[in-house]
Amino acid sequence: MPRADVPRADVPRVALVVEQLWQPVPGGSGTYVRELANGLAAAGAVDPLCVRARGAVGDRRGLAPGVPVSMSRLPRRALYESWRRLRAPRVPGWRTSDVVHATTWAIPPASAPLVVTVHDLAFLREPEHFTKHGAAYFRDALALTRDEAALVIVPSEATAEDCTAAGIERSRVRVIPHGVTSVPVSAEDVADFRRRHELDRPYVLWVGTLEPRKNLPALLHAYAELRSAGADLDLVLVGPTGWGSTADDVRKAVDAMGTDRVRQLGRVDQADLHAAYAGAQAFCFPSVWEGFGLPVLEAQAHGTPVVTSRGTSMEEICGTSALAVDPEDVHALAEALSLATGARHEELSAAGRDNSARFTWESAVAATAGVYQEVLS
Repeated sequence: MPRADVPRADVPRVALVVEQLWQPVPGGSGTYVRELANGLAAAGAVDPLCVRARGAVGDRRGLAPGVPVSMSRLPRRALYESWRRLRAPRVPGWRTSDVVHATTWAIPPASAPLVVTVHDLAFLREPEHFTKHGAAYFRDALALTRDEAALVIVPSEATAEDCTAAGIERSRVRVIPHGVTSVPVSAEDVADFRRRHELDRPYVLWVGTLEPRKNLPALLHAYAELRSAGADLDLVLVGPTGWGSTADDVRKAVDAMGTDRVRQLGRVDQADLHAAYAGAQAFCFPSVWEGFGLPVLEAQAHGTPVVTSRGTSMEEICGTSALAVDPEDVHALAEALSLATGARHEELSAAGRDNSARFTWESAVAATAGVYQEVLS
C-alpha cells in the first residue's frame, strides 16, 4: 500500500474526508464516499488521501487496498465538534494537500482550497424529521460551507436550488449526479434469496434507513389499500433502523393491519440487497425529500419498476421512466403500485434500465476531478 504521507509528484493531492463510512448507518452518502475514493484512486487524475477520525487500524469499510487512509488523533465525536466550533485541527497530511474535500457535513478547516459535497438540505425543509442536535449541527455546517467553500458539489438540480435559497451563490455550485452500480444477479441468486427469507409470493420492495422522512406510514397504508383491492403481493422492507419512532410506528401499523405479509428484513449484505431488487415486482420509494435517491436507480438497474415522489430529486433523475406521485397521497401511491406491478410493468422495467444506464460512477469521478482542477486554476 502507498504510504499515506508520500504524495505523488505528478498529480494534485486531495485530502478526502471519508468519515461517513464509519457512521452507524452510512446510507447512500457512504456509497458515494466509497465509490468516489476508490474511483479517484483508480483513475489516477488526482492523488486521494482519505482522512478519518481515530479508529481501528485495518478497518477500511470497502476502501480499496491501494487507497491510502490517514487518521486524526481525535475520535469521531471530538473531531467533529472541534472542526465545528474551533476550526481545528487541520486534516492529516494538510501540508502536502492541494485540495481539501469534505464529502459530507464533517467539514475540516481549509488548509487548502475547500470543496464541500452537499447531499441535501432536508433539515431546512423538514426540521421535525431530524433530532435537535443533528439539525443544529447541519445548520452550522451549512454556514461553514457558505463562508469557506471554494466550490460546492451537489447531486441534483433540486439540491442546487436549495443551496442557492440558503445563500450559496449558484456560481459556486456544480451538479454532479451519483452513479449506480449494477451488481449481476442470476435467477439462482434470486431464488436462493427468496427461499432463505420465505418469500413465496410476488412482493413490493422498499429500501432505506428507517427514519421519519422516508414516509413509510404512507407506503404501509397504500399497501393495505392495494391488498384490499385484491392484489396478492407481499411488502418487503430492507434497511437498518435510523432515529426516531419510525421502527415502532412500522411495527404498530403492521400489527394493526393484522397481517404477516409485511416482511422487515433489516440490514442485509450487498449480495442480498441486489437480489432483493432483482426479485421485486416493483420498488416504492415515497420519501418526502432526498438529495438524490440512489435506491430508485439501483432498482431500475435490475429492471424493477419504480414508484416514487413527485416534485423531488427522484422525479428529476427518473423522469418518465418511473411513476411519480404525491408521496402523501395514499390512494395515488396505491394506484401507481397497481400499474407498476400490473399493466405498465414491462414498459417501466425497460424504461428504468435505459434510464439507470445514464448514471455511472466513472462519470461522477471524472466530473469531480474536474472540480478539483477548477479550484486549483
